[in-house]
Amino acid sequence: MAKNQGGGGENLIYFLIGVGIGAITALIFAPKAGSELRSELADTTRKGLEYARDTGQEIGERASAYYRTGVERVSDLTDRGKDLINRQKVQFAAAIETDKQGYREAKQSDQGKVSDPVMETIANADQKESANS
Repeated sequence: MAKNQGGGGENLIYFLIGVGIGAITALIFAPKAGSELRSELADTTRKGLEYARDTGQEIGERASAYYRTGVERVSDLTDRGKDLINRQKVQFAAAIETDKQGYREAKQSDQGKVSDPVMETIANADQKESANS
């Protein structure tokens, strides 16, 4: 195994050579001067902001349309639900009234059955009294 006998100074030299090569390459391939680049960045930023604003407005308009559509649908469903509930109330009230009427009729029928034997007993007692007198 070979050991690295070089010190830290050797590594620093390679680093400085790499930095120099990178700086030269950047200067050679730089597309524009600093002022031109800043101007282009400002224009691109301005266009991006305009696009974001326009897109935001469009999304806001769509959201408003969806909201209005949702409100209309909910209102329609609410009205249909209220109508359904009112119809159910009417049917329920009619069923209760029918049941009450049936109960009254059954009660009157039962009272008539009870009173018939009582009336017969009273009539028989009256006949016996008349016969004995």
